[in-house]
Amino acid sequence: MYSGHHKIHYPFLILLVCLAFAACKSVKLKDAEKAHDRQEYTKAADMYNTLYRRTRRKQVEMKAYTAFRSGENYRAAGRQAKALRGYLNARRYGYPDSVVLLRLAQTYQQGGNYKEAEVLFRGYLEAYPKSYFAAIGLEGCLFARQQKEYPTRYRIRRAAEWNSARGDFGPAYAPDASALYFTSSRSKDDGLDNSSITGLKPNDIYIIKRDAQGRWGRPDSVSGGINTPWDEGVPTITPDGSTIYYTLAQQGADYDRTVQIYSAARSGEGGWSNGSLVDIMRDSLRMAAHPSMSASGDYLYFVSNIGGSYGGKDIYRVKVSDRSYGSPENLGPDINTPGDEMFPFIDGDSTLFFASDGHAGLGGLDIFKATLDSTGRWHVVNMGQPVNSSADDFGLAVEPKGKNKEGALPDNGVKGVFCSNRGDARGWPHLFHFELPAIYTEIQGYVMDREENPIAGATVRIVGERGPVGQGFVTTRDDGSYKMSVQGDTRYVMLAGASGYLNQYVELKTDTAKQSETYYVDFFLASREKAEGLQNIFYDFDKATLRPESMKSLDELIRILTDNPDIRIELGSHADRKGPDAYNLGLSDRRAKSVVDYLTSRGIAADRLTWKGYGKSVPKTVTAKIAERHDFLKEGDVLTEEFVAPLTEEQQSVCDQLNRRTEFRVIEEELR
Repeated sequence: MYSGHHKIHYPFLILLVCLAFAACKSVKLKDAEKAHDRQEYTKAADMYNTLYRRTRRKQVEMKAYTAFRSGENYRAAGRQAKALRGYLNARRYGYPDSVVLLRLAQTYQQGGNYKEAEVLFRGYLEAYPKSYFAAIGLEGCLFARQQKEYPTRYRIRRAAEWNSARGDFGPAYAPDASALYFTSSRSKDDGLDNSSITGLKPNDIYIIKRDAQGRWGRPDSVSGGINTPWDEGVPTITPDGSTIYYTLAQQGADYDRTVQIYSAARSGEGGWSNGSLVDIMRDSLRMAAHPSMSASGDYLYFVSNIGGSYGGKDIYRVKVSDRSYGSPENLGPDINTPGDEMFPFIDGDSTLFFASDGHAGLGGLDIFKATLDSTGRWHVVNMGQPVNSSADDFGLAVEPKGKNKEGALPDNGVKGVFCSNRGDARGWPHLFHFELPAIYTEIQGYVMDREENPIAGATVRIVGERGPVGQGFVTTRDDGSYKMSVQGDTRYVMLAGASGYLNQYVELKTDTAKQSETYYVDFFLASREKAEGLQNIFYDFDKATLRPESMKSLDELIRILTDNPDIRIELGSHADRKGPDAYNLGLSDRRAKSVVDYLTSRGIAADRLTWKGYGKSVPKTVTAKIAERHDFLKEGDVLTEEFVAPLTEEQQSVCDQLNRRTEFRVIEEELR
C-alpha cells in the first residue's frame, strides 16, 4: 500500500549542492548526514541549520536541501517550531520533493493549527489520494474539532513536583504502587557529556517513593548498577518486584548506536544489580526498547524495527518463562501501522496503552487504548483530550489498584502518569498526572410509613441480574435514609421491610454509566398492626359505585397485596356523622364490597379479602401528619360527633371529610 512516504534522492541532491559548495563545507554536510544516520537528531539539526545560514541565497538547491533536512531532524528531536521554520524555508527555496507539503501539514497539526493543516492535507490528497499519512492527518484534524466540542472526562495536571528543567518521561509503577520509576536527564546524571541525540545529559532511571500515608517523596536516582554513562530509561517491573527491565542506548566513536533491553535483579533494599542484556533479538543491529511486563508476568511487550514490521517501529511481545524468552510476536495491524508505535504499557493482560503517529490523532504521537477481545482482536481508541494534545503525548502508566473489600463493587476510576512535550518550546517531555474519575451509580432514599414518618433500622435488600450487591442489604439510619452503590446498565429488584410493617418491592433499571448518577427510591411501608387509609377513594353521590379516579389508589393496594402474599386483609368503609345510622352502615358496607369486587377483578384471590361497613361507629383518630395540615387539630384527637359539633362550619367540613374514608388492615398472616 502506498503510504505517502516519498523516496527522496539524497545522493543526487548532495551532488548538486557539493558542486556549488566549498570542499570544507561539503565535509560538514557529510558530517551532518552521518549524524542524522546515527540518529543524533539534535546534533544533525544544528549542523544543517548552520549550513543553511552559511549558504548564499542564489544557491537555492543547497538552501532548500539543508532547510528540509534541518526540519526533519528538529521534528525528530521534538523541536516543532524550528522544524516548521525549516520546512517553510525548504518550500520557499523550491525543495523538489512534494513531501515537504506533507511535513508542513503534519507540523502545523502538531502545533495545533488544524485549520492550516487541514487545507494542506486536503491539497496533498488531491495529488496523492493513496497517501496513508495524509489521510490519517486529515482524519486527525477532524477528530480534533470533534474533541473540542466533546472532550473526555479525563483530568490532567502537570507533575511540577517531580519534573526537572529538562526531560522527564517513561514512567512505571512498582507492582504495589509504593514507588514510581521514570526516566530523566538531570545535571547529576552519571553521563559526563551531553547526548548528541537529545542535546541533554544522558538519561538515567529515577525513583519516587511513597510513604505509608500515601505521600510521594522527591525523585532520586535509583541505587545499584543500572545507571551508567549511557542512556537508560523506560523501565518496567515484574509482578513480584524482583526484576527490572529497561532500555539501554549506547553509542561510541567507533560503533553505531545500539538500543537494547536490559534487566537487573533486586539487590538489597531498593537497589538493583548491574544490568545484563535480555536475549530477545537475534539481530543485535535491530533495536529493542520500551519494555512492559504483563500483570501475569507471562509476556514482555516491547518496541522494535525488526524485519516484517508494518511500518517504522512496531510493538511486539515475547513469552517469558523462567527467564527464557520465546520468539518475538508482532501484535498485528490492529495495533501497528505504517507509522511508529512506541511506549507500550500493558495494564493487566488484556488492555494495552501505547503511543502512535500512525493512527489518527491530534498531532505527533497520541496515546491510544486497546482492549483484547475473546477472539484475539485488539480494539483501538484514541484517548482524546486532554490526555492527548497537538504535541507528542506518550508513555502512559496506570497506577495499580489495591484490592477491593470482599463483596464491594470495583472502583472503575483510573489514574496514573503520562508524558507530553506540550508547552515546552524546546520539545522536552515532562510528566503529567491523569485521572479518570470513577463513575458512581448510587441508589438512595428513605424508608417511611404511610404517614411519611421515618423508619429507623429498616432493611433494604437488593439483587441485580448479575447477583447481589455487596452484602445484599443495607439498614436505614435514624432518619430512615439509606444509600448503596450499584452498577450501571443493570436491572435490580429491591425489597424494603421492617418489623411490624408489610414489605414493599421496587424494580429499577440503571442506565449505561457515562457519568455519575444517583437514583432516588423511597419506600412507604404499610403497618401490619393498625388500619391504613386508602387515599382518594371516590364514589358517586349516595352510591357505592367507584369512580375512575379511585383506581390509582386501589392499584397501590394491589401492589401491597402482591408484595405480601402471606396476608389476608379486611376492607373497612366509614361514613361521616350525617344521616341515619342504619343507612350509613348499609352504604358503607356496599362501598367496602365494591372495593373487594375491584380487587378480585384484578386477580386478587377472594379468600384473601373480607369487608365491613362501619358507618360512623369508628370515627377517625388524628395522626401527626393530619395535625400538621390542620392547626385546629392535634395528634390523638378522635373526631366524634361531640368533638365536631362545636367547631366552625369550615372545620366541621374538614372533619367530615376525614371521617369519610376506606381503610384496610391485616387480619391474618401466613395465609395458606
